[in-house]
Amino acid sequence: MNKQQFLQKLERQLMAQDIDRRQFMRGVLSTGIAVGAATMLADRALAATPKKGGTLRAGLGHGATSDTLDPGLFAAGFMIPVGIAMNGYLTAFDSENNVQPGLAESWEASPDATVWNFKLRQGVEFHNGRSVTAQDVITSINHHRGVDSTSAAAPLVSSIVEMKSDGPDRVVITLGAGNADFPAALADYHIAIQPEIDGKMDWPSGIGCGPYSLENLEPGVSAKLLRNKNYWTDAEGHVDEWQLLALLDTNARMTAALTGDVDVADKIDVKTAGRLAGNPNLNVHSIAGTQHYSFPMLTNAAPFDDNNVRQALKWGINREELVEKILFGYGSIGNDHPIGSGQKYFNTELEQKTYDPDKAKFFLKEAGLSSLDVELSASDAAFAGAIDSALLFQNSMAPAGINVKVSREPNDGYWSDIWMKKGWVASYWGGRPIEDLMFSLAFKSGVSWNESFWSNERFDSLLIEARAELDENKRREMYWEMQDLVANKGGVAIPMFASYVFATRPSIGMPDTLGSNLDVDGQSFMQRWWKES
Repeated sequence: MNKQQFLQKLERQLMAQDIDRRQFMRGVLSTGIAVGAATMLADRALAATPKKGGTLRAGLGHGATSDTLDPGLFAAGFMIPVGIAMNGYLTAFDSENNVQPGLAESWEASPDATVWNFKLRQGVEFHNGRSVTAQDVITSINHHRGVDSTSAAAPLVSSIVEMKSDGPDRVVITLGAGNADFPAALADYHIAIQPEIDGKMDWPSGIGCGPYSLENLEPGVSAKLLRNKNYWTDAEGHVDEWQLLALLDTNARMTAALTGDVDVADKIDVKTAGRLAGNPNLNVHSIAGTQHYSFPMLTNAAPFDDNNVRQALKWGINREELVEKILFGYGSIGNDHPIGSGQKYFNTELEQKTYDPDKAKFFLKEAGLSSLDVELSASDAAFAGAIDSALLFQNSMAPAGINVKVSREPNDGYWSDIWMKKGWVASYWGGRPIEDLMFSLAFKSGVSWNESFWSNERFDSLLIEARAELDENKRREMYWEMQDLVANKGGVAIPMFASYVFATRPSIGMPDTLGSNLDVDGQSFMQRWWKES
């Protein structure tokens, strides 16, 4: 542990009240920092000390009548924070995207990363008072396995060949192939640990073991969660009651934040972010991460089954214009793959696509076409500015002989009726901090969230090999090739990476560092934030 990591650890301990100010000062001074600087660090940490109690409300640009408590089907930014708040997970990502203990207080792996031994935390109870056992963990993970599984997390656990309990507090998981990132996979928000009843996970009851219990859920409308006073740690779950409102209309969501009807609003319209930031009653936050806006094409249907057509469309996108006019600078250009420039295995040598109508024409000609008529479905349910993005596509592709008809779709039902149903649509991803997780969830052949139905044998083979490869250089080469395959043979155009932009009222207290793995502090705002006044 280096000096910076040591200081961050001390600061977290002070904020969580695991040490007092005197212990904190003694630890900081031992690093050689002057007394004045140590005092400033202590004051900063104590200023961010969570307070208990109160009620907070969040207005979220997500929610559908089809929402369900089945964690395998959690999607978009309404059920994800609900699920994270009410459930426990074996592992979790902290605000710096490091994998930390959750219900599993520690774990060990065999030298080839095929056998993982997890030691469970003692004294953890479900909301109904029953203790969490190793068998609950095994049954919960099994919910995502098997040929009948509908879970989006199925590819993350597909390599498991055996699970067994070694006493009430140990779970041993054997994989068919090594996976150096397996603890990170178990932090996925779908893989919640819930009670076992009659050999199955009891998800319909809504009983979890997280910092909040679910009091009420009206799909597509609202949710209410109450603080779990028997939660195993006092470092999370500070507010007595959280109320979530599904406010899909961007103007309605911003108005609610401005008037104080909600304390948190996500998916800020970046066109007005500057003006909102000038309001003394709002704090606007911009967090760079792995969020990207995508435009998947159904590769199992014409004309998108021809990669030349897909390449023509990708080269016809004016990416710089999108970042300027849609993101207003709150993001960066993408290169048709989901790995962000700040990630460990980002391919720095992959040719960056630029706006090139002549090259788009070339690929059309390779497809045997002199022109192309396509329909692009979009809705602000995908992301604020999705329809405007589609209209910019329409303009930029016209010089290449590509006629884009923009179909404005309704917000309600977009994810159930349009996404992965129509040929070319607007979409978005929060991304994942680990390359394997993102590729496994959205690009592996046959997985339920492969939104373009793309299939590539070479990619699938590399995915398995890279997961098990412990040599960093070899692993990097594999992930670089995978990005190339997705960018130049895949079925998804990813023209821009968007920062997470959301707003909070002064009533919100939060840590100094916010998570960037998902929107709104890694979608963990309910357990990490508190009410200031």
